[in-house]
Order: sequence, then structure tokens, then C-alpha cells
Amino acid sequence: MVKRPKHKTETNKHLNRFKYTQDQAIEKPFNWAQMWRLLKYIKPYTRTLLPIAIVAMLISTIVRLGVPILIGKVAIDIAIANGNVPLLVQLVVGIAIMYLLSYIGNALRIKYVNILGQNVIYDLREHLFSHVQRLSHKFFDSRSAGSILVRIMNDINSLQELFTNGIINLLMDIVMLSGIVVILFFMSPKLALAILVILPIMFYISTKLRRNIRRSWQQVRIQQSKLNSHLNESIQGIRITQSFSQEKENAEFFDGVNSDNLESWNTAVKKSAMFRPFVEMSNAVGTVILIAYGAFLILQGDIVVGTFVSFSFYLGMFWEPISRLGMMYNQLLMAMAASERIFEFLDEEPNVEEKSNARKLTDMKGHIEFDHVQFAYDEKRIALHDINLEMKQGQTVALVGHTGSGKSTIANLISRFYDPTKGAVKIDGVDLRDATIDSVRQQISVVLQDTFIFSGTIMDNIRFGRPSASDDEVKEAAKVVGADDFIQRLNNGYETEVEERGNILSAGERQLLSFARALLADPRILILDEATASIDTETEVKIQNALRKLLKGRTAIIIAHRLSTIREADNIFVLENGKILENGSHHELMDQKGEYYELVKAQFQMLDAI
Repeated sequence: MVKRPKHKTETNKHLNRFKYTQDQAIEKPFNWAQMWRLLKYIKPYTRTLLPIAIVAMLISTIVRLGVPILIGKVAIDIAIANGNVPLLVQLVVGIAIMYLLSYIGNALRIKYVNILGQNVIYDLREHLFSHVQRLSHKFFDSRSAGSILVRIMNDINSLQELFTNGIINLLMDIVMLSGIVVILFFMSPKLALAILVILPIMFYISTKLRRNIRRSWQQVRIQQSKLNSHLNESIQGIRITQSFSQEKENAEFFDGVNSDNLESWNTAVKKSAMFRPFVEMSNAVGTVILIAYGAFLILQGDIVVGTFVSFSFYLGMFWEPISRLGMMYNQLLMAMAASERIFEFLDEEPNVEEKSNARKLTDMKGHIEFDHVQFAYDEKRIALHDINLEMKQGQTVALVGHTGSGKSTIANLISRFYDPTKGAVKIDGVDLRDATIDSVRQQISVVLQDTFIFSGTIMDNIRFGRPSASDDEVKEAAKVVGADDFIQRLNNGYETEVEERGNILSAGERQLLSFARALLADPRILILDEATASIDTETEVKIQNALRKLLKGRTAIIIAHRLSTIREADNIFVLENGKILENGSHHELMDQKGEYYELVKAQFQMLDAI
């Protein structure tokens, strides 16, 4: 008996942490159309791996179906009954050869179905990952990284058994059962009918269990998603957890989520396990019927001993595929639950759609225009109200304002991470909705406050901005932004390995790498979203010097709370609650003594207080 943690009730109070994952049980009937859609991933292998596996399966199945007839009808009723020793010897040799063929067939079947299954899993995971990468930011806003990982890893892994063994085993069991039924009725319709009378009862009970079992496996997937989400969150936030000495509470919370996961598995396995004992009971009933009614038919002269022996062999063989089909059905239920969740993501359409006749925006100049733009993340939350602004080619434009004023939203619209609810965002006079997404984003670089560093070398991380760049070009970009100094001090210089998020680097060093990455990409438009917020004063001086070279000839949008970083901007837009309050150069806005003046004044008063 599993001991439940005492803190279970306490843990449940915090489970709302996972409400944003949108992982819910999908209440639909068993959908064979969807299963057929899943099986279509086998199509590329229907002329190579699949035929070999099917032929190998048929060889071993035909051998198994043929041997009982040879033993019962030929060996017992003819060879032994008539004392025909040569015939008996020939039968023994023939059966041995048949079993050798069966062994070869089984070996080939196992080999090729495993190769087939692994290829299908590879294709499916690649398709899902590629599709998720193309989805819009709104999709990721409402889901945790952990819940997405569960779909790509766990849910697809749960299909592995189906593709490596399940499909071929299903075909083999159907062929086996069909062959056995035909042979049994051919040998003795009366005895066959008596034995198989229990099948309708089995079918009725199994159908009653379907919905319940399928829902249990769906619940398993949901609990795994929550467990994965919490693990991802805990590992990413380990420094915060340790800073507040919350290791104990976090471990208790994990124990509760882990217990829920264990309970869901136990429930699903318990319900699934009901199939096998029921099949074994059916086997026992069939055996009793065979012995009782078969003996009666022998005494009546309706069948001979060889037929009875063949029936015994076939009866033992009959319940084996029935049992496997029961387990196969559980496998199908698991696959159905997983495939529903996988196809839910695959059916997700990007909110930012690309038109079929979209044009490539080549040789971008960088002239940006917002024409009566309104944008809302949802119906209750309007982020921008009727925004009209112009950013001329080569200008450095700053966006300032309080948190939530709409600065980052404007940057996201320029990169076309979202589309405006009303109005149009234009670059070089072209509505971004009329241009291909890649052609827009390939000419825009974004540097964020929270710089993401990938696992790999320093060289690889800078080259991420332009994979075709040479080593010399990477080093030159690093030198321009002032990153070369600290890189040279690392043990292996540019070949130094950094783990995910670059934890061996300081915040300032990570930011310098992001600037080098942006410079190497050679964008026409550069967006700096609080890019200097995490940098110390000394590093900021380096950055300011590097920015003069980085911004030259490019349209730049700088979002900053630290107003000292935007003094040299050509134009400054002051936003409040999604509206533009005023705009102009630093000196013009200071002379107006409006909102910008008050922001600068408040910031300098804060510095004086320090």
C-alpha cells in the first residue's frame, strides 16, 4: 500500500500554479480517424521496412497455424494410428524445418519493426518540434516550458511501443485469430461454436471498460505535465529557492505533485490490469468446455482423437493473441491519449499567419510606421490605443514610460511576434502582414534584458546571429562591442563551453555576448529592450561606445528605464497606458517640462537620495 504524504492537503492549495498549462483531459470518444492520422507517419516506410516486417510475420504465423494440423491430423490420426514410422520421421524433420523458418521470420520481424518504430518516432518528434517553433508568442504565453516538453518527449515516447511492436503484433494476432477460427470450424463446427461462445461476453465487458481506462491514461499525461513543469520551474529558479531557504517547502510541494503522478499511474495500471485476468478466466472456461464437450463428441464418434489434440493446441494458441489484443487495446488507449495531446499542438495555428502570396521584404531600409495601431492581448487588456508614430531610416528612437505603458508591445509588433488588432505596422511602406515572416525577422535583431545563452561554446553563441559567419568575423564582432577582453581571460577563450543560460558568466558578460550576436547578424533594425538594465556602470560605458558603431546606419529602437542611456536618441516617445503622451529629442522634451521631464527629475532625485 502506497503511503500518502501528510502534506497532501497543504500541497493542493498551491496547485493553481499549474493552471496556465492548459493541460486538461480531452473528453472525446475513441477516434479511429485520429488513430489513422497517427498511422500515416508509417507511410514513408510502406515500400521498404514495413513489407519486410509483414512478410516475416506471415512466415512465422503460417508455421504456427500449420504445426497443430500436422501433429493432430497427420501424426496421430495417420502415422501413429497406422504405425507408419517413415511418415512420422518425415513429419518430425518437416516440423523442425518449419520452426527454423519461424525463428528466422521472428528475428527479421523484431529487427525491422524496431527500425521502423524508431524512424517513425524520430519523424513525429521532429515534426512536432518544428511546428512548435513556428507558433506565435501567444501560444507560449499561456503554457509552461515543462508542459511543452512533456508533449515532445513523454507523449511521443509513449507511442514507441505502438510503433515498434504494437502494429505488427496487431496484424499478427488478427491473422492468427482468423486462421484459428477458420481451422476450428473446418475441423468441427460444433466444438468450435461451443468454445467460442464466450467471446461475445468478453467483447461486451471490454467495451464497458474502454472509456474509463482511456480517461485514466489521459490523467497520467496531465500529472506528468504538472510534474515536468514543476521540475523545470524548480531547476530554473534554484537560486531564488536557496536565497529564501525554501528548499523544504519546495521538496514538500514536489512530493505532493509526485504523489499525484504516482496515484494516477497506479489507477491507470490497476484498471488496465483487469484485462489479463479476465482473458485467463476465459481461457479456463474454454478449456473446461473443450475437455467436457470434446470427450462427449469423441464418444459419439463425431470427432477423432487427432482433431481433439489439434483443438487443444489451437485453444492454447487462441487465448494468447486474445490476451495480447487486450494489452494492445490498453496500448491503443495510451497512444490515443498521447496522440490527442500531440495533435492538439499540431493543430494549433500561429496567431501570426503568413499569407500565401506574402512577398519577401528584401534590402530593408528600416523606415518604420505605425498607422492607427491598436493592440490587445485579450479582450479585457488593451495594450496600445490608436498609436501613430514614425521611425525614419537610420534613426535611433527611444521608448520610455512606466511599466505596462506599451513599450515592449511596440517592439513585439515591429518584429511581428504579434499582429495589430487594428491599424497597420509598416516597414519601408509595406504592411508587415503582406510580407513573409522570415524575411522580416532575418533583418531585425533583438537584444533583451534577460539574455539567453545556449549550451555550447562562446563562439557558437555569438555565431547564432549568423551561422555562416567565419571565426574571424565572430571575433571582430566581439571586439567591436568590447566582449573580447573578458572572453580572452576565460580558460579556453572563444572555445570555452558554457552551460544553458550561461551561468558561468556574469550578467554584464552575457549582455556583451548578446550585443556581439546582434552585431554579427548585421540587422537593418535593432531593438534593445532594457538591454543595459543588468549592466554595471563600467560595462555600460563600453556598451555606449560599442553602440555608436552598432547603431551606425541602422534604425534602432531603445527601450530603457535608465534614461541616461537614451539622451542621444534622435526621437523619444513617451508612453502611458498604451498612448503616446509626447515625443521629441531629449532637449526638446526637457524644455516642454511635461511627462518626460518629470520622469528624468524623479530618477535624478532617486539617485541623489542614494
